[in-house]
Amino acid sequence: MAKIKATTQEHLDIADIKNNVVILKNGGAVMILQASAINFDLLSLPEQDAAIAAYSSLLNSLSFPIQVTIRSSRMDISDYIEKVKELESRQFNRKIKDQLKAYRHFIQDELVTKEDVLAKEFYVTIPYNTFIMTTTSTFGFVEELFGFSTRKRTKINVDKVLQEALSDLEPKRNFLIKEFSRIGVKTKLLGTNELIKLFYNIYNAETSGSQKLRGNTTDYTSALVEPKIS
Repeated sequence: MAKIKATTQEHLDIADIKNNVVILKNGGAVMILQASAINFDLLSLPEQDAAIAAYSSLLNSLSFPIQVTIRSSRMDISDYIEKVKELESRQFNRKIKDQLKAYRHFIQDELVTKEDVLAKEFYVTIPYNTFIMTTTSTFGFVEELFGFSTRKRTKINVDKVLQEALSDLEPKRNFLIKEFSRIGVKTKLLGTNELIKLFYNIYNAETSGSQKLRGNTTDYTSALVEPKIS
């Protein structure tokens, strides 16, 4: 069998992730904010109207495009289970120890295996250089980012794109964080490690649950996205 010289990563639209910026192979770039949620149903009617008006005002104040993405994924409670195990091992009271054990088994065997416990994550994508990505779609930068585009890629200077993107994206990032805080939504910029882990989970949906990225992503020397080969 011939040796495989390329990985799936070479077919992705992401050229690199540096300094908290996703750099695309077409010369574009994006920053991604993770946003908290508001439990809209628990608000009173006047509060709901105020939240809608504030969000509408935020959108109308924008002079650049953004993309709001909602990602649903099965909740990973492995870290929580480990904490319960640790508490159980340190407990000397037999009754409390048994209760912790029963609780852990309930979470593992009943709640997680028999029910789909989903987590929703909210992201705001801020693009740089969108005009070169597409001329037919308003949100072409998202198509490029998630691999829907068939445009021909050319070799880019990653450091040059990064420098230009940072000067363009940082004021937009600060503006959005400030405006979202006014309507009670907390946002934070995803760092380089967080971005790598996010796209690792997206592109490795089937295996990311059992094969997690641990520690600093710069420590990895092999491809993070592998092809399916039997």
